[in-house]
Amino acid sequence: MAKSQSRRCCFCILALVCLVVIICLCIILTTKPKCAFTHGAVSADSARCSNIGRDMLLEGGSAVDAAIAALLCTSLVNPQSMGLGGGAIFTIMDKTGKVKIISSRETVPKDVQADLLNKCPKTTPLAPGSHWIGVPGELRGYERAHQLYGKLPWAKLFAPSIKLAREGFPMPPYLAYFLQEKLIKMLIEGTELSELFYTDKTARQLRDTLKFPQLAETMETIATEGADAFYTGKIAEDLIQDVQHRNGMLSLEDLRTFQVRVSDAWSVQLGEYKMHFPPPPAGGAILSFILKLMHGFGLSPASNQGDQKTLTLHRFLEAVKFANGQKHNLKDPKFDSTNMTYITDEKFIKYIKALITDGSTHNASYYNFTPSVDSVGTTHVSVMAADGSAVSVTSTINHMFGSTVYSPKTGIILNNELADFCGRADSVTPKEQPPSSMAPTILQSQEKTLVIGGSGGSYITTAMALSIMNHLWFGMNLKKSISEKIVFVSSSNDVLFEDGYIESAIEAMKAIGHNVMEKNIYPFLNVVNGISKEGQCISAVSDVRKLGESAAY
Repeated sequence: MAKSQSRRCCFCILALVCLVVIICLCIILTTKPKCAFTHGAVSADSARCSNIGRDMLLEGGSAVDAAIAALLCTSLVNPQSMGLGGGAIFTIMDKTGKVKIISSRETVPKDVQADLLNKCPKTTPLAPGSHWIGVPGELRGYERAHQLYGKLPWAKLFAPSIKLAREGFPMPPYLAYFLQEKLIKMLIEGTELSELFYTDKTARQLRDTLKFPQLAETMETIATEGADAFYTGKIAEDLIQDVQHRNGMLSLEDLRTFQVRVSDAWSVQLGEYKMHFPPPPAGGAILSFILKLMHGFGLSPASNQGDQKTLTLHRFLEAVKFANGQKHNLKDPKFDSTNMTYITDEKFIKYIKALITDGSTHNASYYNFTPSVDSVGTTHVSVMAADGSAVSVTSTINHMFGSTVYSPKTGIILNNELADFCGRADSVTPKEQPPSSMAPTILQSQEKTLVIGGSGGSYITTAMALSIMNHLWFGMNLKKSISEKIVFVSSSNDVLFEDGYIESAIEAMKAIGHNVMEKNIYPFLNVVNGISKEGQCISAVSDVRKLGESAAY
């Protein structure tokens, strides 16, 4: 009897254990993973363009396919920032982890004005005028990237944007905001751009439909005939006629002889992370210099709290000042013998780190500082595909609306990229690329991949550095890392804090001796778009500053 009861008791316990195991398994199998997305993602400047890029991934496209489609869309949604009249830099990681750079940045035309740099702006961040136009490389960059990494047909990448340009879409809020600004109105007034964006000197409103019919025709021709249509065909002839009619130096020979640069990425080690970025004259070397300096201070979440937060901020400002002191060496290696590999050298980093003094700052000469013109503009797209490949690409026409030269025959807005030589060079040479803050970056560890980049001209460097530090070292999620208020150090080492920055931190920097500007003359236009993948979980963030939204699946 006792044995029978014992057996029944053991059976009940065993049944109970089995039931618990089954329940646990059901919970594990039916509970959704903590991550919302596990396959692929696109972070562009707008939900519309992120969705177009994501749809390319869903249709079997590569990360490059998605990036190109999103960029073409962005040229319509944010035409003040980028377009076919500009240039781009791709940082591309294939599914094996190998990283390549495709640079199609604008170059100096063969007939560039000999006294060009005497015309550099002194009192404004903008440089309108046809004399600043560089040879557009945007489409040659798309073409090479697609040849090497594309999966979908070339024409398919253009289809959504052709439809948008022809049929129209609601006026984007971010563009509408800038069209209301007095500085932008003054910039565009009297140019052919005013016919696109203003009616009787009144900016188009949110309720209006924005169309680019001539650009739609241009895109359709390029979709059908390839990039050659832009560089050697009828589009090239029309574009050059329009530019030269407006006293520009661009020629058919400039377009015909433009060459894309394909190279290996520069890479540096940041603790457990390997950072990949484009070589000079892009800005990745300057960004990596700041991050390596800051990594040397052993950053952790505790570094961003209490008194340590004040010390970390001071050290960061000093690191950026030293970075400003290195910008004069950021030149096209094809035309200058300066070898900037020293900036990634551990001995050089340690030497500079030792010059950062806690509790005090210094005069300009201490940082080997050379003034340059600060600028704003550009756009960035980050993409991660299901196979692990990724693209970080930054594109620009430089300043807001570039040169403000519009080609009526093609619908293209031309860049003012040659203004980037101002304050950074004594002369310019045909086919030379100007220095840039653009730094499309990919960081990898055994556990995590971060695809990140920024737009906003000179603001790119500090905005990206802070976003990366926030995410990798201070323990913030990607959304918070990017949305946190930033601080900017100008070319004259003035410190500007974004509206809403913690007042106590600002006062602490003043007490140390930093030259803090009381009021920002121009709005902070820093925008960072990034994608982080840890294990199978993907986080995708488009910066709210540009009203951006990412798309993933």
